[in-house]
Amino acid sequence: MENGTFGSIYAVKQIPPAGLHLILDIHTEANLCNLTAVKTGLEKAALACGATILGCTMHYFGEGAGITGVVVLAESHISIHTWPEFHFAAVDIFMCGSCDPYLALPVLRELFATERTRVRIVERRASW
Repeated sequence: MENGTFGSIYAVKQIPPAGLHLILDIHTEANLCNLTAVKTGLEKAALACGATILGCTMHYFGEGAGITGVVVLAESHISIHTWPEFHFAAVDIFMCGSCDPYLALPVLRELFATERTRVRIVERRASW
């Protein structure tokens, strides 16, 4: 083994993650069709993390059909898609730098009035 390689296969080097990606499955009936509440809540979540908001776009699909949207951050993004017919929201929070994406969780739990949230964590990194 020389310089972290073994033949033509690179050994994974442990380097700090470039960012954290939280993938949330939220089970609720609250605010899944409330465009104003979702937009305000996602912006509040971004600010709670210490992120810089560059822009926000949301789309309401109509009565009972849900919302899709993204808050674009200097540190990456927060995105959402809701399915009111399944009492479900899928949220991605990806942040780099000194932002703490975990600080968005209490804001989102309050927005959606639920503790039924599954959180998966992905460390995004360049390693080779």
